[in-house]
Formats: sequence, structure tokens, C-alpha cells
Amino acid sequence: MAESYSESAAEVGDGQRFFTDETFKWIGIAISGLFTIAVVAFLGVILLDKVDYSLLEQVAPQFVNPFLLVLFIFVVSAALAVIGGIFVGLGRVSRTGFTHRITTGYVEFFRGTPLLFQLIVVYFGIPGLWPGTFPISNWEVPAAVIGLTLNHAAYIGEAVRGGIDAVPPGQQEAARSLGMSYTQSMREVVLPQAWRNALAAIGNDLVILIKDTSLLTLIAVPELINQFRTVYSTNFDAWTPIVLVAVAYLVLTIPLGYLVRRLESRSDWGGEHQ
Repeated sequence: MAESYSESAAEVGDGQRFFTDETFKWIGIAISGLFTIAVVAFLGVILLDKVDYSLLEQVAPQFVNPFLLVLFIFVVSAALAVIGGIFVGLGRVSRTGFTHRITTGYVEFFRGTPLLFQLIVVYFGIPGLWPGTFPISNWEVPAAVIGLTLNHAAYIGEAVRGGIDAVPPGQQEAARSLGMSYTQSMREVVLPQAWRNALAAIGNDLVILIKDTSLLTLIAVPELINQFRTVYSTNFDAWTPIVLVAVAYLVLTIPLGYLVRRLESRSDWGGEHQ
């Protein structure tokens, strides 16, 4: 019996010696290295063998206007979604039952249905319900902005709600004890801290918003994917234009990610600004 126990203890000891921090570190390095090699090899094959650089030079100017259009749609939609999301978040924590229920229903609908469905409803539904002739001739871009704004305001609203919930209740109680009204305490004390708490989630959602513009090709917006399809249908070369599309999206998402990290760093009141 004692001998069996000693053997079991030895096996456990051997397992503990194997699963050390150093072992997991080297496993992580090996996996990361293999993944990096695979990605670099894949990109090397594409860039060295698949891309037609003479065609790339020829079609690159055709992607300038779609890129600028995506940038415009993103800036307008992001600004409106952040503003709308703040109000949605406030509604989600509202003490008024009607306001809380309405904003909760809004969030559940726009989080629970696909963005593509929402874009189709806005693009086809609003002109179809309009009495008489619809007054907007180029409805694609306004429909895109409306659809993206409504969708992402729901997600940003939830990020704001989470940020508000993360603020200790004592913060508002202290503000109220100093004579501030509920509105003043929310504006001056709670919301600045909630914004810091929600900033990472909001930044992540804005990056997703940029990528969601790729869906706009299905409502006839002449954006990057739409231009890719045009080039491909003319030249039957998929890799060359898709590289341009990837670069265009990265030009938007990488600086946005850096900006969000900088804002997070500057809003880290408990630490030193970077």
C-alpha cells in the first residue's frame, strides 16, 4: 500500500516538474513561432507569386475613391454611433421604467438581428414605406450610415452601460451628498469614469464598424469590396485587387487601434501617462 502511494506521489511530482512556467513559456514560443512562420510563408507566396504588380499599379488609383468613401462613412457613422450609444447606455441604467424598457428593446433587437438584415430593411424598407416618390435619389450612402449607426449604437450603449455599472455606487452617493443633482453627478462624476472603463470596448467596436463597411457592397455602395468585384470581373485576377483591399482596411484599423491604446493610456488616472 505504502509502495503504491509512493509511486503515485512520484508520478504527480514528475507531472508537476513538467508543467512548469518555463515549460509553458517555451510551448508558447514554439506555437507563436510556427504560426508566424506559416503566416510569413503564406504572405510570401501571395506577394511573390500571385500578385501581378503591373496590374496592381494600373488598378490602384481605382481604389482611391472607394477608400475615401469608406473613410467618410466610418467617420460619420462612428460619431453618430458614439453619441447615440451614450444615450442608449444612459437609458439602460435609467430609473424611469419606460426609458429602460425602450432602450433594452432597442439593444436586444439590434444585437439580435444581423447587420445585413438591418441594412436591407433600411435600404429597401424606408423608400418602400415612403408615401409617393422617395425624395432621395442616391439613397445608398445615407442608408449605410443609418444602418451602421443604429447597429453600433446598440453595442456602444452596452459598453457605456457596463462602464457605468463598474463605477462604485459610493462615487455617486458622495456627489449627491455634496449637493449635486442626479444629472450633475452623472455628468461630472460617473460618466468620466464610465468612459474610461468602456473605452477599450468602444474602440474595439469602432474597429468592427470599419470592417462592417464591407457589407455595404450588397446595398450597392461603391466601397472597397464592390471595387474588388469590378476589377476581378474585368481581369479575372483575385489576388492583386484583394491585396489592395487588405491594405486599405489595415490603413484604417491599425491607426485606430493605436489611437484607442493612447487614449486608454492617457485616461489611466491611477498610473503614469505614456
